[in-house]
Amino acid sequence: MAPIYDCADPDKRVEGLAAAARAARAGKLVVLPTDTVYGLGCDAFDSNAVRALLAAKNRGPDMPVPVLVGSWSTIDGLVLGVPKAARDLIEAFWPGAVSLVLQHAPSLTWDLGSTKGTVMLRMPLHPVALELLGDVGPMAVSSANISGRPPATTVLEADEQLRERVSVYLDGGPSGEPVASTIVDLTADDPRILREGAVTGADIEKVLGRAVTTA
Repeated sequence: MAPIYDCADPDKRVEGLAAAARAARAGKLVVLPTDTVYGLGCDAFDSNAVRALLAAKNRGPDMPVPVLVGSWSTIDGLVLGVPKAARDLIEAFWPGAVSLVLQHAPSLTWDLGSTKGTVMLRMPLHPVALELLGDVGPMAVSSANISGRPPATTVLEADEQLRERVSVYLDGGPSGEPVASTIVDLTADDPRILREGAVTGADIEKVLGRAVTTA
């Protein structure tokens, strides 16, 4: 059975974050708390680990894995260009529940699934997640559940579904209401909301100063 570290205990938090970072660097899967639901994560640049993540969820590459980052500046090295709309949304909502879809930098040698040259990026508003991301770097993170089953809102729910497929579980307490992030597609001239979640379309439009279509 994979270890579960209670991050409410300062000593266990330090121990757990170190174990999770080691596991991610070794190509293993970890479960971490986020500000939406629990995530199943790995090193974003380890293609074998990303394939293991998809397999653990019983999901195919047709549903690519999003990437979480630990700082605003990280995005600059990951995408082809950062449009003003992306900067505005980052300043308004990161860290937080807005995911941005952008063209990824062609030089990157990652394989997140069938992305068609794009990547979905988010900076989560959770101290444990941010500390792990600050250590490991960008991580491919999907909801910690088997495809078709409810996303885990506690570490025990994640463990019940994923078991030994995960090397380290970080317990950050209940995640609260399992509200997904709002996804904004910025790959074209006109932004589109692909999914409205914790942040409303009206809030997105207010920041961008324009009407935004919803897919």
